[in-house]
Amino acid sequence: MTASLPAYGLIPLPGEGPEDVVAGPDGVIYTGLLDGRVLAVAAEDGAVREVANTGGRPLGLEATADGRLIICDSPKGLLELNLKTGALKTLVTHDRAERLIFCSNVVAAPDGDLFFTVSTMRYDIHDWKKDIVENVPTGRVYRRAPDGALTRLMEGLRFANGLVRAHDGKSLIVAETAGRRLLRLWLAGASAGTSEVIAELPGFPDNLGADDGIVWVAFASEPNPALESLHKLPLFLRRLAACLPESVLPKPSRVAWIAAYDERGACVRDFRWRDGGYAMVTGVCRVGRRMWCAGLQERALMRFDLPG
Repeated sequence: MTASLPAYGLIPLPGEGPEDVVAGPDGVIYTGLLDGRVLAVAAEDGAVREVANTGGRPLGLEATADGRLIICDSPKGLLELNLKTGALKTLVTHDRAERLIFCSNVVAAPDGDLFFTVSTMRYDIHDWKKDIVENVPTGRVYRRAPDGALTRLMEGLRFANGLVRAHDGKSLIVAETAGRRLLRLWLAGASAGTSEVIAELPGFPDNLGADDGIVWVAFASEPNPALESLHKLPLFLRRLAACLPESVLPKPSRVAWIAAYDERGACVRDFRWRDGGYAMVTGVCRVGRRMWCAGLQERALMRFDLPG
């Protein structure tokens, strides 16, 4: 564990709500805002330019080596942006007759497969708090093949969120936000199609970042006793609670928190800032020694350098 906290800086953005953050192969940083804009941020000086507007709410992102940005959008589905031409196209909107209105995070495999999560089948991003309070497990994980074929790999998750490919490519590691855990979903070998819990987490995980056998976890909040009490109530009471004014619902803690886990589920680094300067971290990626963080309720990206 890391004993001392490094200093962090904030990179201002021209809008609210960077939900995820990824680095392109050229080192450019990408994020998406509440109003639908997708931004490119220069890593050194923080200069910002708009590269697209989805018309929805961009969430999880994946930059590919061939110049594409894969975008999870709620409620629009899974999108693809050609970073060279600016062309934006839709890849997935439905699973048969069911509309996928809360695509959450995505990762690309070298063979062209795309793996993505759907946090819930009941709400879109604008009502995410209702789903967390009601705690009905409808989250899913999908594979989209290069020919467009869609396969449901996993379902019944309590708010499926971030995912990364394991270092050897044989499994996915998936964050289950309301379940506060990391799951391994096997893609190959004798266990293909099965899943297992690899870590029970001390907070609510959001997006994940892959880093040569290390999984970086963006923690949106510490545990919330009021929410835990709500989850013990019968479903009809949870549904009533979810309809209460937002001002009285449980709130995320004001903490900026990321941690690193090895692929066996052991925590190897932990950074938690409580100074109130940044909070509700929902995205994380590493570029060299530098960590980039996104925050759902912020108007900036946060960055810091890993201590030696």
